[in-house]
Amino acid sequence: MSILHSWDWFIIFLYFSMILGLAWHVMRRQQKTSDGYFLAGRSLGWFIVGASIFASNIGSEHLVGLAGSGATDGVAMAHYELHAWCLLVLGWVMVPFYMRSRVFTMPEFLERRFSPAARTFLSVISLVAYVLTKIAVGIFAGGVVFSVLLPELNWFGLDSFWIGSILVILITGFYTILGGMTAVAYTEAIQTIILIVGSALVTFFGLQALGGWSELRAIAGSEMFNLWKPLVPHGVESTWAPVNEAGRMAWYFNSNYPWIGMLFCAPIVGLWYWCTDQYIVQRALSAPNEQQARRGTIAAAFLKLLPVFIFIIPGIICFALAQSGQNTILQKELFDASGQLVRDNAQKAFPLMVAHILPVGVRGLVVAGLLAALMSSLAGAFNASSTLFTMDFYARLRPNVSQERLVWIGRVATAIMVLIGLLWIPVIRGGRGLYDYLQGIQAYLAPPIFVVFFLGVFNKRLNAKGAMAALITGFVIGMFRLAVDTPVKLIQGFSYAQGSFLWIVNSIFFQYFSILITIICVIVMVAVSYATAEPNYGKISGLTYGTTSDAHRKATRSSWSWGDAAASVLVLVLILMAYFYFVG
Repeated sequence: MSILHSWDWFIIFLYFSMILGLAWHVMRRQQKTSDGYFLAGRSLGWFIVGASIFASNIGSEHLVGLAGSGATDGVAMAHYELHAWCLLVLGWVMVPFYMRSRVFTMPEFLERRFSPAARTFLSVISLVAYVLTKIAVGIFAGGVVFSVLLPELNWFGLDSFWIGSILVILITGFYTILGGMTAVAYTEAIQTIILIVGSALVTFFGLQALGGWSELRAIAGSEMFNLWKPLVPHGVESTWAPVNEAGRMAWYFNSNYPWIGMLFCAPIVGLWYWCTDQYIVQRALSAPNEQQARRGTIAAAFLKLLPVFIFIIPGIICFALAQSGQNTILQKELFDASGQLVRDNAQKAFPLMVAHILPVGVRGLVVAGLLAALMSSLAGAFNASSTLFTMDFYARLRPNVSQERLVWIGRVATAIMVLIGLLWIPVIRGGRGLYDYLQGIQAYLAPPIFVVFFLGVFNKRLNAKGAMAALITGFVIGMFRLAVDTPVKLIQGFSYAQGSFLWIVNSIFFQYFSILITIICVIVMVAVSYATAEPNYGKISGLTYGTTSDAHRKATRSSWSWGDAAASVLVLVLILMAYFYFVG
């Protein structure tokens, strides 16, 4: 039986009507060229760029995984959400090189900087990453939301989980496939507003039901508000903690997020995701110039500070309402018969708050926000995937193909990626938690890409052979770890023999494994590059700091004002304030 009132359904209907109406309006004006379809004609203003970046990022892993993490581990995962500074690195450090190169994709930038082989390899890695994370996880989260809001729904043997997954795909796929980047960006701008307002209402009504902020801290306990918990060791024995608690070895830290791992691995993943991933950077590439792109990233950085308060805090509120017994429905959903919190059930924390805390009418608005986040995240993944496949593979194989044909191929590629993503849902459902799964996959895929982009920009001496060696080495090691982890996640009761090599590999914290991959990639890239011939510096003019001309520097300096710099400093100040506040 649905927990939604007729007024809620009416508001949801208005939301979808507005989104589809906007998408249709944009599609009618859409240019039928690759530039228009994949990069919105490079015409997006800074607000649309910023809102689109934020909406694309705030998707299923936040609504389902991040709120669930708040219910189980408190504000510990806020470290990832306070990566707003990475967006400043994108705007101030990387955007000038990207905009100067006039590329469609991040792999295309690697071709300009290194070689066509580097472009092809990164395209493959990126497509694999979207299948393993963004697309499959987005579909899964849509099913989770529907299973909470419409638990009794059944159609031809399909339960609410699968019906929800399919509906999210169809609605999102409709305007993404037809409208391209322009439709995605403008609908995401509207979805951002709805998402922020709706999620803020969950926090407001949740605190109201609980009795206020002080009551929340009292019930949840200081540890739930200790952002430094994963960073500050509890005793000497946990200062390095190489093996997770599943490993049962002599030295471990009782958390999935050890302090060294969070301190060094999180920035690697953050800089890869925010500064080099097609999924995010494509929005900046859709701006007309450096100024609009940079201001868009600054706007997105401000928005990125919100998830701690509109996703993690509602998760903690859900835990507190259940723990205190103030809401017996939440208590029954989150805790087992012995009174122990069930981690997998915590993934439903946010939709449970929507279903059982919000009043009629407001609930419909927030459900619209939930669906907005799911759809915007999926839409971004669909569009990025089709861009990568079409521009990095098909267009290179068929260099004389028409613009209309490129657009059509992009639409077909989107549909194929969705079907592949569906096949990975059982793997995700078997995992410890949605957010843990996503962070683990990203930690394995991020290091070689991070190393190649940032070392490539800062050191002009590094060449194509070094880049390819680092990409291949890092990807092979990461995929090996993923192959070792997957049976443990997929097969109930499966485990490796204690003390065996595969058991040790599976038991090492994913953050430490990511750091290991990064170190290996740096060594490989530098060693191979310096052991082989120098690159042609004339061909990489403007693509590294060492080959930037006076004209390039002058153009970049004229693209920003002191107001842009002040806004960026304010973002950093707000991040530091959050770190100082959440000290337990």
